[in-house]
Amino acid sequence: MNLRSRVAREAAFLLYRGVVEEYKQAKEMAAKGLGAKFLPSNLEVAVALDEIAEEVEGEGRRRRLLEMRRTALELMEHLSDLHPRLIGSVWRGTIHRGSDIDIVVYAQDREGVAERLRGMGLQVRREESRTVVKTGVPMTSHHLYLQTPSGLEVEVVVRPPWEEGEVELCEIYGDLKVGLTLPQLRRVLREDPLRRFVPLKRR
Repeated sequence: MNLRSRVAREAAFLLYRGVVEEYKQAKEMAAKGLGAKFLPSNLEVAVALDEIAEEVEGEGRRRRLLEMRRTALELMEHLSDLHPRLIGSVWRGTIHRGSDIDIVVYAQDREGVAERLRGMGLQVRREESRTVVKTGVPMTSHHLYLQTPSGLEVEVVVRPPWEEGEVELCEIYGDLKVGLTLPQLRRVLREDPLRRFVPLKRR
């Protein structure tokens, strides 16, 4: 294994073990520890992370993906009027033991969304608002961090209704983060429940 691959794998281990949460920090720590003067791409680290998860978790990983997708479906059905979309590693099919379920909804009343989630038996652990600037325009989203009765972690991102339909470029795979709508997730679970949504050339 060459040095670049070793840095990518070490960065992936840091992410897998939860030592750090961000790719940039993981790459910098790995490069420093191995004496490398370069950083691998996010894609290289993501591929290594996927390989580590498969090596460590094996068949249990696939059972957990199915459980997480079914849980996402249940949540999205309860929030169907808010046009929910499943994103993140549960959409991609690249989960590992530290993964959560990421769902985006579109609503102005973020407190109303939180109350609906509590009514479903989910524990709201914390909330936070984030503002990023895109094309010179500040955009704010509200993040709800929850836990299901079975112990699964969930992040629900509440965006304003006028942002529905906007799609971002993925910083890891380089494609569009389109995710899965409720009808699409139903079809995936019916026809190919373990399907991966990773660009073909990067699988």
